Amino acid sequence: MATEIEFSFKALTDTARRHIRVFQIHQFLDRFAMGLTVAVVALALADRGMDLFQISLLFGVYSLTAMAMELPFGGLADSIGRKPVFLAAVIASLISLALFLSSSDFRVLALSFAFIGFGRSLRSGTLDAWFVETFKAAAPNVDVQPALAKAQWANAMGLAIGAILGGLLPDAIGATGLAYGISVYDVSYAASFAAMVGVLVYTMLAIAEKPRPLKLTTLRQGFASVPSVIAEAGLLALKHPTLSTLLAALALFLMATNPVEVIWPTYAKPMLDDGYANTAIGALTAGYFFSIAFGASLSPHISRVFRRRHAVTLAAIFAGLGVVQVALAMQGSLLGFIVVFLAYSITLGASETPASSILHRCVEDRQRSTMLSLRSLIQQLGAAIGLVMAGAVAEIYSTSVAWSLGAVFLLMAMALNLALAKRLAAGAE
Repeated sequence: MATEIEFSFKALTDTARRHIRVFQIHQFLDRFAMGLTVAVVALALADRGMDLFQISLLFGVYSLTAMAMELPFGGLADSIGRKPVFLAAVIASLISLALFLSSSDFRVLALSFAFIGFGRSLRSGTLDAWFVETFKAAAPNVDVQPALAKAQWANAMGLAIGAILGGLLPDAIGATGLAYGISVYDVSYAASFAAMVGVLVYTMLAIAEKPRPLKLTTLRQGFASVPSVIAEAGLLALKHPTLSTLLAALALFLMATNPVEVIWPTYAKPMLDDGYANTAIGALTAGYFFSIAFGASLSPHISRVFRRRHAVTLAAIFAGLGVVQVALAMQGSLLGFIVVFLAYSITLGASETPASSILHRCVEDRQRSTMLSLRSLIQQLGAAIGLVMAGAVAEIYSTSVAWSLGAVFLLMAMALNLALAKRLAAGAE
């Protein structure tokens, strides 16, 4: 494996710098469109008459759809091209938003959430793979991790700003639609629809990919080749010790952290005054995304501390995250919770790009999208298992106990990454 050159934005060619900026803008716009509904989705569903069980079922429809289609569409992107598959994902998102805005019927909303999952599976591993491949062509042998960190920073900033605006719009102008029977939360969904149209246009104009034949026969061949692409990627992960160790560590990572990301509002709300609890949780949600963006920007600096040994960096981050997760579980005051929660979010943001850098170094271009989808699927499975386990423990004991026990998975993930670091240091994959 060729020695990587340390990343320097100023030293990059104009083509490489332009490529990073184009993808940063794209990631910001796409996540901004999504973020507009993040803060209000549960409130919007309740406003449509859904109870908590129905809301849980709708999110279940999303998860099942995304998991069922994750790998097939990653393989399709490797076969027919990343840009057309991503454009299909944006169209799926637009259909989902239109269905949501059109009805309060549970079956229609379930179809809307299915399209969200469908769009998620189409997005996974498409333009990320395009970005890495094009960057490598424009900047051969340059460490891609700082470039990925810049993209992740834009991603998180889009979510954060979208969440803030999505929470403000209902209060600012949502009430004007009540006289016409329109929910106050529909303004956030309408804004998301408009922003998603902007993403569609920007992708068509700014994302340049060498076109591949899209005739009906080619499309049919693309679908037909999906099983073999998936099988090959699965075998690659099983036979490739570096990939299998990394994916196992990431599954353990999500088993520990997903329950915190999902349950924290219920843990924090009793600390807040009822008069401003929801507003404060909305502000903390934005703070969570901003902190992830900040963590992503710190990631290259942390990596340099460990001499760009990404597996060692990841092991250190997982160890720190375990300590912070236990500290978060011990908080009983609002100020203490906010400080530790933001520190937790920053650490989460720093963890993404070292893992991505290891994965991208081990995969060929023709399998990159499929492997990213496989990673996403394994992480979703880990997240689901962790959430079920944490929910059961929290029900019997407490949320604090569940989070503290979850930190054990982070220690296991740390141990796997230390083993991975030794393998990479020895030059084995």
